[in-house]
Amino acid sequence: QVQLVESGGGSVQAGGSLRLSCAASGVTYNYNKFCMAWFRQTPGKERERVANIHTDGSETYADSVKGRFAISRDNAKKTLFLEMNSLKPEDTAMYYCAAVDSTPAYCNNAANQNQYTYWGQGTQVTVSS
Repeated sequence: QVQLVESGGGSVQAGGSLRLSCAASGVTYNYNKFCMAWFRQTPGKERERVANIHTDGSETYADSVKGRFAISRDNAKKTLFLEMNSLKPEDTAMYYCAAVDSTPAYCNNAANQNQYTYWGQGTQVTVSS
């Protein structure tokens, strides 16, 4: 069973930066095969895909974070990252790491939470104005 554990959330003022991490364990085969993603959710709303990445280097971002957030992965350490800069109050949410064993082509179109198999417990990000 794959387990994902997020860390790095916290409280920051608008304009600030945070770096989220997601460590994977229990992956008995090649972590490189996984499409990895960050989602976020606020109370009463559906989970929103923030960014996702596959090992071929393809990255996809939500329009709301393009140019401010950067997703990356370290396959050797089985860790996913999300560098968040120029944070805005509207970025306040619980951030979740997600994974699915997939092809890069699937990953490029995997914007819905139902397309992912494994989830972390989330890490809270709060941005004050």
